[in-house]
Amino acid sequence: MKILGIGNAIVDVICKVDDDFIHQNNLVKGNMKLIFDLNEFKKLLSNLKIEKTISGGSVANSIVGLSQLNNEVGFIGKISDDHLGEKYEIGLKSENVNYIYSKKKESLPTGTCLILVTPDSERTMCTFLGTAGKINENDISVNAINKSEIIFLEGYLWDEGEPKKAFDKAINNANKIAMSLSDKFCVDRHKPQFLDLVKNRLDIVFANEEEIMSLIDTSSFDEVINFAKEINKLIVITRGEKGSVSIKGDIVIESGIKKDLNIVDLTGAGDLFASGYLHGYLNNFSQKDCLEKGTEMSSKIIQQIGARL
Repeated sequence: MKILGIGNAIVDVICKVDDDFIHQNNLVKGNMKLIFDLNEFKKLLSNLKIEKTISGGSVANSIVGLSQLNNEVGFIGKISDDHLGEKYEIGLKSENVNYIYSKKKESLPTGTCLILVTPDSERTMCTFLGTAGKINENDISVNAINKSEIIFLEGYLWDEGEPKKAFDKAINNANKIAMSLSDKFCVDRHKPQFLDLVKNRLDIVFANEEEIMSLIDTSSFDEVINFAKEINKLIVITRGEKGSVSIKGDIVIESGIKKDLNIVDLTGAGDLFASGYLHGYLNNFSQKDCLEKGTEMSSKIIQQIGARL
């Protein structure tokens, strides 16, 4: 198998809202809020009209993108044997993803992410992790990891306790490890642990500019480049309208953005960028071509609703 993703198995529920809805519910536009109370989550959802329901999760979105580019891929993520869990499994398998998990009835339901799209196309997420957040080392297949060229992890998955044990088991048995930092709030919650991962345990790191600057506590992008050069890992950074950059040792490669796009929803832009980049990496593209493939994939996804092409 070319690449195995391990992440939160989340069903994306996409809804259009206005800015007032974001303010009234004390949400931070463009960021993700974790909701721990199922009743609170249901109450939030009850006031909304659902546009689309998709098998999601950050790394799962990237893995589907890689499958659509004809790479042999797999995914591990924890679901419950319930209605949404069944939809999730069917959704992944229909995209030719080898779903390496046997669901059973769990005490918590399958995870759900409410994606709120405002008129400016920005997306704000409210996530009820459900059973996805209870992934443990017994859910991780060492056999599948050993047979994969790369494993791809998400920062969203990292948490103290059982998820950390699952994370460690995956990393300790992998041939090569890529990880997305996922979200600035995620970085801020786990900064010492993420910094250790980036410096010492990962081979490839995906981040946006805000996440990587928060990780090393800087407001200077030059300091980010110096940090990346120093640790000599492959660091891939998306910078919004400034394009993207990859840094490995002293080699810094930049790529621009595609112009004149009809942007309708930024959901999945980073996920699909990662799938395009990793497709190039797996198929021995140059660094510049890897960045451009990532840009091509993210440009396609932001011109439609949802995180799946």
